Amino acid sequence: MHPALMALREHLGGIMDVRAAAALLEWDQETYMPPSAASVRAEQLSTLHRLAHEWFTSEKTGELLEAAAEVVRDWPADDLSVRLVRVVHEDYEKARRVPTKLVAELARTESQAREAWKQARAANRYDLFAPYLERLLVLQREKAAALGYPNHPYDALLDQYEPGMTTAEVQTLFEQLRKHLVPLLQALFEQPQPEDAFLRRYVEPDRQWTLNRRLLQALGFDLDRGRLDASVHPFSTGIAIADVRLTTRIHPNDFTSGLFATLHEAGHGLYEQGIDPALERTPLADGASLALHESQSRFWENVIGRGLPFWEYFYPQLQETLPDVLCDVPLEAFYRAINRVQPSLIRVEADEVTYNLHILLRFELEVALIEGSLSVQDLPIAWEEGMQRYLGLRPTTLRESVLQDIHWAQGAFGYFPTYTLGNLMAAQLFMALRTAFVELDDFVRQGTFFPILEWLRKHIHRYGRAWKAAVLLQWATGKPLQVEPWLQYVREKYQVLYPAASLAA
Repeated sequence: MHPALMALREHLGGIMDVRAAAALLEWDQETYMPPSAASVRAEQLSTLHRLAHEWFTSEKTGELLEAAAEVVRDWPADDLSVRLVRVVHEDYEKARRVPTKLVAELARTESQAREAWKQARAANRYDLFAPYLERLLVLQREKAAALGYPNHPYDALLDQYEPGMTTAEVQTLFEQLRKHLVPLLQALFEQPQPEDAFLRRYVEPDRQWTLNRRLLQALGFDLDRGRLDASVHPFSTGIAIADVRLTTRIHPNDFTSGLFATLHEAGHGLYEQGIDPALERTPLADGASLALHESQSRFWENVIGRGLPFWEYFYPQLQETLPDVLCDVPLEAFYRAINRVQPSLIRVEADEVTYNLHILLRFELEVALIEGSLSVQDLPIAWEEGMQRYLGLRPTTLRESVLQDIHWAQGAFGYFPTYTLGNLMAAQLFMALRTAFVELDDFVRQGTFFPILEWLRKHIHRYGRAWKAAVLLQWATGKPLQVEPWLQYVREKYQVLYPAASLAA
């Protein structure tokens, strides 16, 4: 390797080590940290994020990038060193626009807000969290202004998670989806719903943990390079390619909640573990975008994990582990129950058809909060009215509305739309996989997930951030992001589950 590239990678490696240390502290805050350590953890995270930002935006980084760019000037465009220089240069230019003081203050406030959110959620008191949300919005607007944006301040925040996409583009896609989704859901809501009371039978936490770890191993998640723990809100954290942390939640009277949360986070973890090791300790060792990352979690959770072939494989194991719970439940009844379409208040427990309406609402509220047309004080009412409008339901507690998600407490404004964008990408990748493997369903029925995982690693995972999500999706599927593949997937699947419904386009 040329000395200039070695020097750049060594410099970036140190920065990534600091970021990894911060990520590990954040993971610990959500899993094992003693409650009384919250204030000092906020200062620790503020320091680490400030140091990483200062180091990355330093003149030295610019000089090393310039020297490396000269070396790779005539190299092939797909060379990893060329991609490293180009992506890091883009990151560098963006990062230099954000003052170090603002980065530190955001990290400190986000850490404080996470703890306030936990307390507010436990007490069902929005007033405990609202002041932190107000402060975070002020800081996010400052950040958007520093980064700059073409049309709307939300553009700058969205770009952090979905590089290259604008608010207007998301609004267009979401409107196309909403136009088809509303009548489709109406047709499904009019049908008799399957019985699902048996899903709420008591299952001891220990047996649930056994099931969840068995699922991870079946899909190919390497527990020697990762782990599974508990948290209030399931999440995944990539400390390194060889250190991927997943969390789930366990409900004694709803074992499928943790099961599908584990499948979801497994998708994220498989992506992180599948990144080319050559990208380790560089900014390319991450997902190309949050939507592409989400496409992997939704693919394994829903497209595979809620499909009949998967349960033809795994249901006998489930019954063997829970004989006293499911001995009287046939496979078909279980399959229909886990795919029941019914409006619900909680996003993470919504079925895959209504789920996107939860995201459309959050996107609408986020944009309004950032532009200032909706106040923090009025947010609970706006949420209730939005749930009534989109799903015909009205929350009765704040835990069912503004306090149900941790994302805003983490300062993740611009994140929510990536969930629905990820759903669309997952369906598009699934259609490409069906073309690549006519025996796809047979693989799943046999528990042979390796060919599927290898295809995803070949087309998506290994590249990390070397290319933007739109490029990888085009390469993998031959098409730009579209709404139609998801609609086709949903219509085909749910027409079989609800044969009397009229789901034609």
